[in-house]
Amino acid sequence: MRGSAFSGIRVNEDERVDTEKPGLAEGEHRGMRDELEELKSQLRQLRAERRLSMLGLELRAGLGHTTVSKALNGPTVPSEATVAALAQALGAEAGPLLKLRRQALPAVLAPPRQQAPKDSLDGDVDARFEERYRRYVEQRHGQLSVIGLDLSRPERASWPLDASYLSLEFATSTRAVGQGGSAGFSADSGLASPVGSGAQMETERAEQALAGLRRVLVRGMAGGGKSTLLQWLALATAREDLPVELANLKGLVPFMLPLRTLVRGGDLPGPQEYLRAVGCPLHAAQPQGWTDRVLDDGRALLLIDGLDEIPQTQRAQAQQWLRELLAAFPRATYVVTTRPSAVPEGWLAGHGFTELTVRPMSARDVAVFVTRWHTAALASADPGQEFEHLAALEEALKDTVRSQRDLARLATTPLLCALVCALNRDRRGHLPHGRMELYEAALSLLLVRRDRERDIDAPENLVVTEHQNIQLLQRLAYWLVRNGQTELDRETALALIDDALPAMPNLAQQGDAADVLAHLLARSGLLRTPAAETIDFVHRTFQDFLGAKAAIEARDIPLLVRNAHDDQWEDVVRMAVAHARPNERTTLLRRLIARGDRTQKHRTRLHLLATACLEYATELDPEIRQEVEQRAKALVPPRSEEEARTLAAVGPVILDVLPGPEGLEEDEARAVVETAELIGGDAALTLLKKFRTSYPAWWALSNAWKSFDAHDYAHEVLAHMTHLEAVTIRSREELAELHHLPPLDHVAFIGDFSGAEMTTPWAPADVRVLSIDRNPTLRDLDFLHPYTGLKRIAFFQCPNVAGLKPLAELSLEAIELHGCGAARLEDLKDLTGLRELGLSMELPNRGLGALPIGADLTRLTLGPNACAQLTLSGITSWPNLNRLDLSGPVEGLPQAMVELPELRDLILVNNAGLFMLEQIPTCPQITELYLGQWRSGDDLALVRAKFPGLQDITIWAYLGCRRVDLTPLRGIPDLRIRILHALEVVGAEHFPPESVIRTPRPR
Repeated sequence: MRGSAFSGIRVNEDERVDTEKPGLAEGEHRGMRDELEELKSQLRQLRAERRLSMLGLELRAGLGHTTVSKALNGPTVPSEATVAALAQALGAEAGPLLKLRRQALPAVLAPPRQQAPKDSLDGDVDARFEERYRRYVEQRHGQLSVIGLDLSRPERASWPLDASYLSLEFATSTRAVGQGGSAGFSADSGLASPVGSGAQMETERAEQALAGLRRVLVRGMAGGGKSTLLQWLALATAREDLPVELANLKGLVPFMLPLRTLVRGGDLPGPQEYLRAVGCPLHAAQPQGWTDRVLDDGRALLLIDGLDEIPQTQRAQAQQWLRELLAAFPRATYVVTTRPSAVPEGWLAGHGFTELTVRPMSARDVAVFVTRWHTAALASADPGQEFEHLAALEEALKDTVRSQRDLARLATTPLLCALVCALNRDRRGHLPHGRMELYEAALSLLLVRRDRERDIDAPENLVVTEHQNIQLLQRLAYWLVRNGQTELDRETALALIDDALPAMPNLAQQGDAADVLAHLLARSGLLRTPAAETIDFVHRTFQDFLGAKAAIEARDIPLLVRNAHDDQWEDVVRMAVAHARPNERTTLLRRLIARGDRTQKHRTRLHLLATACLEYATELDPEIRQEVEQRAKALVPPRSEEEARTLAAVGPVILDVLPGPEGLEEDEARAVVETAELIGGDAALTLLKKFRTSYPAWWALSNAWKSFDAHDYAHEVLAHMTHLEAVTIRSREELAELHHLPPLDHVAFIGDFSGAEMTTPWAPADVRVLSIDRNPTLRDLDFLHPYTGLKRIAFFQCPNVAGLKPLAELSLEAIELHGCGAARLEDLKDLTGLRELGLSMELPNRGLGALPIGADLTRLTLGPNACAQLTLSGITSWPNLNRLDLSGPVEGLPQAMVELPELRDLILVNNAGLFMLEQIPTCPQITELYLGQWRSGDDLALVRAKFPGLQDITIWAYLGCRRVDLTPLRGIPDLRIRILHALEVVGAEHFPPESVIRTPRPR
């Protein structure tokens, strides 16, 4: 997708511009082709220079694959917004690229505005009135309103349209590749072409979907933005402020014709009556025959809104009225809107109409809508504090919508998104408690108030009350919930409604079940027919809300508890708690935790679901609240990676009960971040944003990058972290975001990145620690020259890195080589400042003394391969060695321990272990010991005997035996002990509590 010229939102297709159109001279053709090819060549060159993959460029620019591919390689002219987005993503000046784009456009794309003829008195009068009428349209349609919204300050129910308009996505038919022709229209006539068997569905933004078309039928659900689209077309056409894709509308005169208003006068009006019929105060001043002349000249844009909003009996009349207009004024442009079920498919196809369907808003659309809504709201805000308050509301609301799944599923149409924004502002940032008030307000708006306040009276020939609507919809929703379905067939829906009608005699007298179902499909805004003879809820949130209400009314608490372990029932159970009366709520929660107590398999999920239900419990017995909270304390917050995995297995519901960062210990902060990372998604990202200033969580936050969209995470989390010290780059999408981050101390690259990619497009001079892992393509290290501040470097599994001489040009203090069999160690002889060396690879000689290391090392790490091959003879070449890290048994250890008086720290990991101490003499100089493998039968008495000066010991008891007995160490003065992942620790009572640290901390 890509941004439209008007809205700046992402869209799918580039303009339908044919640079080979008839009427252009051959030289003009050639000039346009040259400029177009130059534009695309420059874009391709910029991508190559930035070393961005296509996917990386798409993510960075916020554009779809098709859009970027066409912009760089296709035959069409990319839109202005696409070029601007690509320029920004590529770090280039947009001006020269946009100039090339303008030069590549054919002259016929933007025809000069067609003015009323001024060579006669009538023409002069027409032109003056037309300008006056355009100014009226600007004023009349410059505000966007939500009709039926209940706010404490009604003036807040409208906002400037130009600031709040969002270009929505449309589903449109197009021919399959190879079928020929354009996407459902003729380039010559602008009328719809028959779509044959090769038709496919394609998603485009409004500007692209409407480009070049003169007859369009737009279908969309209630509140989907159909009327707003027409309002924006009227405003943009009147102002002549159209995006380039809609250049064919330039110079047209818009007529906004809501059918619900036109039918009140009886017969639908003729052209001369349009202004009077819609209440335009200029109708008496219009020149005689002006509308007729505008229509006949092909300069009229007829925006006919709401076929679904007139009674069924009048739709045939409306169709005939439209046919007569088409016959009389074939050159005019027509855009007609309706809800999907009001008229059958192909209703106007015989008259050259292209049918477009409004798509639900994406998560990105919702975020942009919230931003634009708040920007528009500033126009009516009081200066000062309210400006700041609106800015805070915007960011908080975006996070709330993303973090709450039910809200995210609800806010997929402009109407409901605006409802959320307006109620949030009206409640000063406090969405209705438990969000139930919001759902009730939305139901009332969709079911009754919007039609009533627009004077739409029984268009389906039925008068249905709000209560009746809800009762009928509850029946359908509860059937779906009980049966674990998201769709039901028409026959089942009719049977459910038929069963309900005897209890609604007033409604039963007006029609049968089929009539009622037709009404619900056409007017409720909640149901749709995704396929023939199939019905579902547009918003899963409403299905769960109504199903939960029905369950409580039916006293089906046992059913709710019995299914509570199923993630499809999570929101139903939570909303049932909200719908329930206090005694029902207590019963439901008590049974929920009781089932968790006795069911080991589902215990964690059920207890955490009960905890998540507390926010919906506006009134609850304090005793049951305490019982629920006690269960949660045994699980939340997590304290280790293992506990994080257990909680993440419960699913997204856990995100609603995870605390922090305030009040969390260091291990808890890290584990909460790890839990959210394992769950992933927008809700998890919103939670992680809270931890951006938490120092204990910085590494876990950095490590979580791999689990989220690279662009979003970099801009919303990493770029705002106050303690970000290190990142790991695993993809080129992450690499493309590196320059947005603050200066980094430590960078790791995992994968086959080239040397050039690891130095551009960011500045590596600040990096002190560099790690390169699993890179079989890397050979030359000359790319390291810009790393002027580098102190430590590590290579893991880089088998083709050979020459190490470039390292001598850096002021390195530490080098590690693991799995780098081709590396020439003799190149390290000139690194006199080296203090730490790590090796795990096949070496040319067995003895350490043969290594060409002239530096005075203080730390030496030997991996499994080195330990298996080497002897420690010659280790005395480094008399100041104070740390030795071994990954397995190694020849010469006893002698080395004697000959290294400065050795303080011994680390035994992987295949190394406590058994190696049996052969060594007493070593009083050793003060720190790390045991990375704890085996059954290991006895710490050996440690006490060999290291009488021991001050610190760490024991990792995760992979082997998980029981540790500390008793043999009792009596050692001031000993600090750290034990990781042991399930049982014996003898800790012999030490001060602060001397023994267990990770994770016992509960």
